[in-house]
Amino acid sequence: MQAVICPAYLPNVPYFAWLCSQELVNFVTDTHYQKQTFRNRTPIYGANGKLNLTIPISHTEKEKIQENAVIISYEMNWQNNHWKSICSAYKSSPYFEFYEHDLALSFNEKTTTLFDFNIHLIEKVMLLMEHHFIFQKVAWNPRKHKRLDLFLEAKNPQLLEQEVYTQVFMKKTGFLPNLSVLDVLFNLGPNCANYLKNAARFI
Repeated sequence: MQAVICPAYLPNVPYFAWLCSQELVNFVTDTHYQKQTFRNRTPIYGANGKLNLTIPISHTEKEKIQENAVIISYEMNWQNNHWKSICSAYKSSPYFEFYEHDLALSFNEKTTTLFDFNIHLIEKVMLLMEHHFIFQKVAWNPRKHKRLDLFLEAKNPQLLEQEVYTQVFMKKTGFLPNLSVLDVLFNLGPNCANYLKNAARFI
């Protein structure tokens, strides 16, 4: 059975560590979108602790909608708000300025679907990490595929015991694990890929 997964918004460490351990990632396009998951939200480390950033979705009358058909809403300027929150959380991290320009560009572009926007960001982070990343989009086949929905559950998230690294606000709040991959990228920089590869052993 091949593992398939839906792309998440700036995935957390367990999800991204799994991605880094795969030779080929299968992003499933036509399973049904689930609300209140990491598909459209990501946790970062703000000055007051964990902060969830959520992408607003255009509402539809359909009860069930395919993953690749979910439309991002731009009625509010959420991109600007998310980027401001990311800057506020990580501007004093060791490698923020190194990656800031490349990531800021992604928050100035309006992508239609959540599916494509999430893949774009995953590809961008992989590129910044200098990690070779290959993926394909696949249609769901219950005879061939196994869904990894556990990585997307926000209410009962997949937790990973992580090696402690220095975080911006850890002296105030302590070490927070299982945050967005951005937390590792901005704090560890070139060591981000090795950290995630090592973390993948414990999934």
